[in-house]
Amino acid sequence: MLKLYNSLTRKKQTFRPINDKKVGLYTCGVTAYYMPHVGNMIAYMKWDVLKRLLIHDGYEVTHVENITDVGHLVSDADTGEDKLRLEAEKEHKSMRETADFYTKAFLEDCRLLNVIPPTVMPKATDHIKDMLDLLEKLDAKGYLYKAQDGIYFDTSKFKGYGKLTGTSFKRLNAELKSGARVEKVEGKRNITDFVVWRFAHGDEKEMIWDSKWGRGFPGWHLECSAMSMKYLGNHFDMHCGGIDHLQIHHPNEIAQSEGATGEKFVNYWLHENFLLMDGQKMSKSLRNIYTINDIVAKGYSPMALRLFLISGQYRQQQNFTFEALTNAENTIKGIYSFLQRVTDTKNKNENSDTKEFKKKMTAYKKKFFKELNDDLNMPAAMANLHAIISETNARSVLNRKESRTVLKALLEIDTVLGLGFDKHVTVKQPLDKEIKKLVDEREEARKRKDFKRSDEIRNMLKEKYHILLEDTDKGVRWYREGYTS
Repeated sequence: MLKLYNSLTRKKQTFRPINDKKVGLYTCGVTAYYMPHVGNMIAYMKWDVLKRLLIHDGYEVTHVENITDVGHLVSDADTGEDKLRLEAEKEHKSMRETADFYTKAFLEDCRLLNVIPPTVMPKATDHIKDMLDLLEKLDAKGYLYKAQDGIYFDTSKFKGYGKLTGTSFKRLNAELKSGARVEKVEGKRNITDFVVWRFAHGDEKEMIWDSKWGRGFPGWHLECSAMSMKYLGNHFDMHCGGIDHLQIHHPNEIAQSEGATGEKFVNYWLHENFLLMDGQKMSKSLRNIYTINDIVAKGYSPMALRLFLISGQYRQQQNFTFEALTNAENTIKGIYSFLQRVTDTKNKNENSDTKEFKKKMTAYKKKFFKELNDDLNMPAAMANLHAIISETNARSVLNRKESRTVLKALLEIDTVLGLGFDKHVTVKQPLDKEIKKLVDEREEARKRKDFKRSDEIRNMLKEKYHILLEDTDKGVRWYREGYTS
């Protein structure tokens, strides 16, 4: 049984879908105004594992992930200018050109990191009518009012505002008032009130729409409610996002969604924690932000980065260091090498304890999924994958029946990890004549003890052909590198 920590109830609960074996999943998507970096991508890695696990457990998953291409202001608390509009002006491009460019960059990063695409990936600008329809419902129920810069949602009228964080409307407003400085807006009634439709400035023309409330554009919070309910219904199973959405964005989604429909919005709320960079918060001013392209340019593989990003439990902070990434690189290459060695097993003689070995492998595989179903406890789950490898390596002779058992277990595990194990268990194709010639030349150089030439050829095979060599007591073995950029 899958158990997840539900932010709404603040406890771990057994997951029970609304509809048997069907799951409606919404994950907060990208705001398309910048190049995604590793701190952003960790969220998509964690939720990709969750979706893969649901599929493995037999669920049919309808996954919706939005693209915010308008309306997300510099501050999540509805202050400042639209992030996309500011970036477009900075780059001397249209907002649409800017959004399209960064959306493509994000999708390419997801492809490199082997993220399963969502069932639906709606753009905010394609769903303005749905947002205006939602505003009509809220207006009819008396939740909306006009302030200086736009139409606001009156949080004092929604019973239970703040329930996601376990606080009350009154207490939350008091804490905000006594805490950080709050930008004052003429006509705004409560600190927690938020914009659902922001009025256009006189010089703003692109991504501006007409409405009965005036010309403008939707608020960021409104967008997620409108798009999630359009594709998943008024009431669905899971909503996932960053821990930074726990205080403002997600409570606002709940308020406007439940305010409009009168129904419970989401059953399970999941929040992943931040990724630190060398123990510090990632910041442009500290110059410690790295994009996926930056990582690849330094010689690391996308799958090594994926392994690192999924290796922690989603509610715990992870600390990114290049030492940790190097360890992940070595680990993934080791796994790929192991898979190919097991694939190449030719011994047909059955060992006396082959059945016992199979039981052990099956038990490790089951334990892997048991740990993962316990609130995505990846560190505990991964210990079982490494146990499979260690137990297999400890055998003096592995027969073909045992190799099939190992490969079957690891391939099933990788349906959730998404690390491309299947690419390393097929029968190897023979080497091209040019590559075979280099491998043979290196062997001759080693026999002559010309280690300088031997190393030159090894490096050439790796860099030019992605062929890795392994010197064993039975001679040289080769395999293709576990990735291509």
